[in-house]
Formats: sequence, C-alpha cells, structure tokens
Amino acid sequence: GPLPSSGRSLRGVKWFLLLTLLTLIYGSHAPLISLSKVDGRVPFSASSCVVLIELAKLLVSLGTLLAFEELSGSHLSVSWVLVAPYAVPALLYAFNNHLVVFMQDYMDPSSFQVLSNMKIASTALLYTSCLGKRLRPGQWLALALLVAAGVCHSYASLGWEDLNGLHITAWGLLLVLLYSFISGLAAVYTERVLKAQRLPLSLQNLFLYLFGVGINLASHVASVGGDQGLLEGYSWTVWLIVASQAANGLLMSLVMKHGSGITRLFVISAAMLVNGVLSWGLLGLQLTPYFLLPVLLIAAAVYLYYR
Repeated sequence: GPLPSSGRSLRGVKWFLLLTLLTLIYGSHAPLISLSKVDGRVPFSASSCVVLIELAKLLVSLGTLLAFEELSGSHLSVSWVLVAPYAVPALLYAFNNHLVVFMQDYMDPSSFQVLSNMKIASTALLYTSCLGKRLRPGQWLALALLVAAGVCHSYASLGWEDLNGLHITAWGLLLVLLYSFISGLAAVYTERVLKAQRLPLSLQNLFLYLFGVGINLASHVASVGGDQGLLEGYSWTVWLIVASQAANGLLMSLVMKHGSGITRLFVISAAMLVNGVLSWGLLGLQLTPYFLLPVLLIAAAVYLYYR
C-alpha cells in the first residue's frame, strides 16, 4: 500500500542525503587527481586504478551479499542467461575509456570537455525511447538547461589561450557523438537490466563487477604489459580516489535500481559545481563571475524537472 506521510518524508531525506553524497564524490574526482600529481604528471597507471576500483566494488558486493542476503536456492541456481547481460555495460564502458584516449588525436582536451556535455542529451533520448518513459515539455527544457549549464561551465573554466587553441576535426565530432551515444546507452542498458531482474542488488552488482574486473584487467595488461607494477606511483591520495570511486559506483547502482538515469544526469551536472568550488579551495584556481551562470541554470533545471 501507499506509504504514510512520515515514511515518504523519511525516504525523501534518505534520497536527498544519498544524492548529496554522490554529488560530493563525483565533484571531488578531478581535484583528487590533481592533488595526486607529482611534478605536474599523474604518477600512477590510470588503467590499474580502474581495475582496483572494480575489484573494490566486487568485494563490497560480495561482502554485502554474504552478510545481508539469504542465499536461497533460487539465488544460487542463477543461469548464464541471467548473468551474460552484465558483460555489455563493462564492454561499453571499456570501449568508451579507450575512445577518450583515441579522440585526443582529433580534437584538443578543451573541445572534448565542452562537447562531451552532449551525453546528457543522448542519455535523455535513449531513456525515453528504450525505457518507454514520457517526459513533459518542461522536463525536456530542464534537460536542455543541463546541457547549457555543462557547456557554460566548460567555457568558464577555459582561459583565453585555451579558447584560441580550440580545434576539432570532422572525425573528432563524429567520435564525440559516438562517445555520447555509448555513454547514454551504457547507462540506460544498465538501468533496464537492474530493474528487469528480480534479484538482490548486491548479487546484480557482483555479476556487473565480475565482468568489470575481468575486462579492465585484460585491458590493463594489454596496455601496460610488464612495464609498470600494478601499484606503482600509488599514494594515500590515489587510494582515496579508489575508495571514493568504488563508493560512487555502488551508490549509483542504488540510484539506477530504485530511481532513474535522469537523476544520475542531475548528480553529474551538480558535481561540476562541487568540482569548481573544491578546485578553488584546494588547488587555488580562480572562480570567475561566470561560475554563477551554470549554478543558476542547474537550479532552474532541477525546479523544472521535479516540480
């Protein structure tokens, strides 16, 4: 039956705290990477970091499953037909990670930063077409404001010398469209699988991260080989990145299972603002008056979408 008002308000508070924590974690990622740099360069292998993040999520999922779920026969007799779909998001995310590196030959990093905001639009379009969700005109306007906020924030963080150096080829534009499409497809597909199967989330995460560890470990070995140790260049900051990104993935799966992928877009957009404030506080980067524009756009988008 419907929840009493006190139950609904408690659920609302829990959701607010969850989304606030997710936004803070998302927003802290780039400043933490900057803090981990030694002599201006990242001292650790990014692919090894991804492997450890996936492994941490796998271990937490396994621990949660053993501690809180009753492992009845129905859970233990899971077939490969149920497990196989979880390989798809791992493959899509791994492909996109390589695509980001490949794209750098066809555009500068600043252009990618600006144009990657298109993944908000692609996720929304796939969300409505693949999951059969209808959005009101006001909600479409809200998502357009999110894209505008992302573009404004990206431009606001660039200096004049960056703007003068912007370049993108036709191939670069095509690749960033592909990147945005795959990013949206991975998110929508994951949400569909998590909601379609009546399995505990910890068990679903276990399947998801088993493939994540396997695919990313193979990718790491292929890219690095024996040239660099798995934990080479690791400091307390890097371990903090691993812990925070593992928590980020696990909390986001809660949002995908019980909320929606559109909520995820709002979290990512709001995290840009956290990123800006932390970069100012921790790294001494200047905030310009333009920073207020994406703040206002995101606030307006939240109001329009959830009113």
